[in-house]
Amino acid sequence: MIDRRRFLRDGAAFSVLAAMPAKALPGELFAPAPGAWRDFEIVMRLEIPKPAVAAQAWVPLPAFSEDNWFRPKGSRWTTNAKSARIVRDRIYGAQMLHVLFGEAEETPAVEVASRYSTRDRGVDLSKASGARPLSPAERKFYTKGSAYIPVDGIVKAKADEIVGSASGEEAKARAIYEWVVENSYRNASTRGCGVGDIVAMLKSGDLGGKCADINALYVGLSRAVGLPAREIYGLRVAPSKFGYKSLGPATELVTKAQHCRSEVYLSGFGWIPVDPADVRKVMLEEPPGKLPLDDVKVASARKALFGSWEGNWLAYNSARDLALPGSSGPRIAFLMYPQAEVSNARLDCLDPDNFRYVIKARELSI
Repeated sequence: MIDRRRFLRDGAAFSVLAAMPAKALPGELFAPAPGAWRDFEIVMRLEIPKPAVAAQAWVPLPAFSEDNWFRPKGSRWTTNAKSARIVRDRIYGAQMLHVLFGEAEETPAVEVASRYSTRDRGVDLSKASGARPLSPAERKFYTKGSAYIPVDGIVKAKADEIVGSASGEEAKARAIYEWVVENSYRNASTRGCGVGDIVAMLKSGDLGGKCADINALYVGLSRAVGLPAREIYGLRVAPSKFGYKSLGPATELVTKAQHCRSEVYLSGFGWIPVDPADVRKVMLEEPPGKLPLDDVKVASARKALFGSWEGNWLAYNSARDLALPGSSGPRIAFLMYPQAEVSNARLDCLDPDNFRYVIKARELSI
């Protein structure tokens, strides 16, 4: 959908978005569980400053779909580009808006508004739910290695060491989760969300990083022992209703609120939400900061984040090591930030002030 006249009229201004209140619930533990659905809209505005030649951009769209917890409701956009269309990664199906700008365009820009519905997740692991089993092809796909997440060598050796004599899928999945929680740490100096080079992490013995590192470690170790696992790349959009300051943005401005989560597949239960990276985030950032593992807030999050997560977050996709359609540049580790190129030179997606993109979110009352 391209509306050049409206864009040129309104281009420099965002629509006013209502701030979302943060409501802590005193005394309540971190205990997400399926409940009411919530509707959100995010608006991303992107500009490419003073390109000398033609430029193009790729904007990730929240199109991941799981009917019991995340339902995308489409995207619309305004732009002064010569073309804009939704494209998909051919392997994972990740959706993005691919925008091509003409050489004569002085200030290439695009604004994308996306809506979706979501809710908290919580899986009762005391009884099987009869979830659809993975097909052989799906199981193979979610247990294979990738460029940053191989499943052999040091990854396999460490995974076997962690699970030891544990028998059964849940026991192995839990053993890996607890090991990652206890041995990793959140490194505040890591750029963006990290890249998830788990071989480098294991070889160095330095298991520090952010969500794309720590949760990639969980996924790789799980796959190495035959457990289907995947990362889901997304964005935090609202404060935590459980009062955790570290697990949600304080305002509607969410430009730097990207967060990836992970899942492991357990037979009879389906995909199980798992997020060891957020346990380490709570430890480092939850006021007053640098909390120990036995702190009550950490312990509550640690217990909950194997089997549940809060729905104050959107899911873009689960794509890893993907090529951007229409680009001759290198593959990217994941698609969680907007991407752009000028004269085939990739811009730094972790520099939103110079790349010029802003993301705002609001909860809808519909």
